[in-house]
Amino acid sequence: EVQLVESGGGLVQAGGSLRLSCAASGFTFDDYAIGWFRQAPGKEREGVSCISSSDGSTYYADSVKGRFTISSDNAKNTVYLQMNSLKPEDTAVYYCAADMGNCGTLEGTPTNWGQGTQVTVSS
Repeated sequence: EVQLVESGGGLVQAGGSLRLSCAASGFTFDDYAIGWFRQAPGKEREGVSCISSSDGSTYYADSVKGRFTISSDNAKNTVYLQMNSLKPEDTAVYYCAADMGNCGTLEGTPTNWGQGTQVTVSS
């Protein structure tokens, strides 16, 4: 059974940093792409970043480029999202998701989701 467990969310002031973690189990980590999505109240879900575990290729939404960094520790089956220079508009529930293949496979609706972690950025 695929399991994705997010952690690391919280309340931070604008300009601050948080690191989210997504611990994965139940599948061959190297065969999957893992992405971060977010959804704020009243807004559509947004793809934030993705990493392909097989080759390390990454994707970032324009809204987070230069501020967020995605990385993976394949030995720990964990993906991280380092979020710096946070803005109030980054406030959302952040979810990690996974599917076999590369980041392109997450452009639709990913199959596997975590439970989400709340990130709140105060102004």
